[in-house]
Amino acid sequence: MSTEHASPHPEGREHRFPVRVYYEDTDAGGVVYHANYLQFAERARTEMLREHGLAQSRISAELGVFFVLRRCVADFLAPARLDDYLVVTSRLADLRGASLDLDQVVMRDSLELVRLRVKLACMSADGRAVRLPESVRNILLEHSSNI
Repeated sequence: MSTEHASPHPEGREHRFPVRVYYEDTDAGGVVYHANYLQFAERARTEMLREHGLAQSRISAELGVFFVLRRCVADFLAPARLDDYLVVTSRLADLRGASLDLDQVVMRDSLELVRLRVKLACMSADGRAVRLPESVRNILLEHSSNI
């Protein structure tokens, strides 16, 4: 299914993360600098995982693995501006042996500003890709109704 005209996250469970745009997030014209959307999305993913008991510090300490950004495709549709109240929605789209894909959308009210497709890879402490631990996989599957 193409997501070009689909509503954000039509299936599955989504996580919602609020963001206020501060002066430090903007360029000289008061528009959010493009790289800051990646920071908003990162915070949203981290909080989504944390809410499911998957705090990244705990995963690293207890299981010896961590997530790294493998790929990110972003479609910039409309700008956010100083003082805007945004919501970043995140939804697990796919789960593979050593990676997971998420769909994320940055919105202001019901207007989509940025759509992101993110692939996270599961890595060991020595920097090698490894399979997702079964406990992590089970938690992710439990909190996703579309995989």
